[in-house]
Amino acid sequence: MNINQAINLVNENEENFKNLPDALKDNKEVALKAVKLNGYLLEYVSENLKKDYDIVVSSLKQNGFALEFVNKDLKKKREIVYEALNQNGYSLQYVDDNFKKDKEVVMFAVKKYCFSLQFADDSLRCDRTIILEAIKQYGYCLKYACSKIKKDKKIVLEALKKNVFSLMYADESLKKDREFILKAIKKCNWGTFFEFVSDDLKKDGEVVMEAVKQWGMALQFTDHSLKKDKKIVLEAVKQYCNSLEHADDSLKKDEEIVLEAVKQNGYALQYAHDSLKKNRRFVIKIVKISGNALSYVDEEFKKDKEIVLEAVKQNGNAIFHAHQSVKKDRNIALEAIKNNCYAIQYLDENLKKDKEIVLSAVKQNSYCIKFANETLTKSTEIRSYVK
Repeated sequence: MNINQAINLVNENEENFKNLPDALKDNKEVALKAVKLNGYLLEYVSENLKKDYDIVVSSLKQNGFALEFVNKDLKKKREIVYEALNQNGYSLQYVDDNFKKDKEVVMFAVKKYCFSLQFADDSLRCDRTIILEAIKQYGYCLKYACSKIKKDKKIVLEALKKNVFSLMYADESLKKDREFILKAIKKCNWGTFFEFVSDDLKKDGEVVMEAVKQWGMALQFTDHSLKKDKKIVLEAVKQYCNSLEHADDSLKKDEEIVLEAVKQNGYALQYAHDSLKKNRRFVIKIVKISGNALSYVDEEFKKDKEIVLEAVKQNGNAIFHAHQSVKKDRNIALEAIKNNCYAIQYLDENLKKDKEIVLSAVKQNSYCIKFANETLTKSTEIRSYVK
């Protein structure tokens, strides 16, 4: 095999370089072609060419990780290191140890990719400017900071602003610091890190109230005693309806709280106590607010025409949750379609043959003819509304 044949093989598929005879792997022209296509093929070039500046630079321009296979002497050259880092900051893991102590080099790598911080020398993982640069990209980088930095309130707060879950990497002393946690909750406008605060703060009413105001689901991480606190639970549900799931059972019976959840989303009724789902007066009240609440009421009420009628008046598609017997009711069907023409798809099949019902839906949106019985799809009157 000659040089041209080898180059053609590499052009066809750079992986072919791995299987070339050693003599061709030692040919600069062939090797250069290979590493320009895939820098990681530097691993397979001859030891002699791993010292070649052109070969090395070309491979690093294509893939910074190729630094792993660079000759040790070349790895000590700053310009070589920068070539690798410029392509991929994560290649800091392969630089000579002296460069891992070099603030300028590490800062360059971190700017390229924040998580390269983990490969920096311990001394630089205590450097505020480098840590802040990493955190500016992603708060989780706090994980790789030294223990001293993890106690630094300003830096941890910056990490939380970028990514609230960064609190898991903060020093335990900050997770117990009431003043800091309160400030963090207010500054971050998101209480999702509440899972990681100390148990004592999860029992603190003021702290918990602030957390659920920002993120209702923080309720799941609070001490059980506060899940019985109506003011806290109401605030949590106002912020996010599904927080009702984490309230104490005693408050899942509370009409005011459940009503607040249903106002946001009728499906939140699933977390209410069964006693409310069986309370006819209350059920009528909530389906007027959100027809979708019909999905979680007691099964008997899904057969109740008065309740279903109120639900479809609010949301025509709520008829989907009604009992099959009610889906045959013509008046309820017309009311559902009046609210939402697409409700026709959930009606009893016999009603899909009803000209008035089909016409009512098609007049709103011609697409609804798709759900009509085929006996009506050729009706001249109905077709006149189809574009």
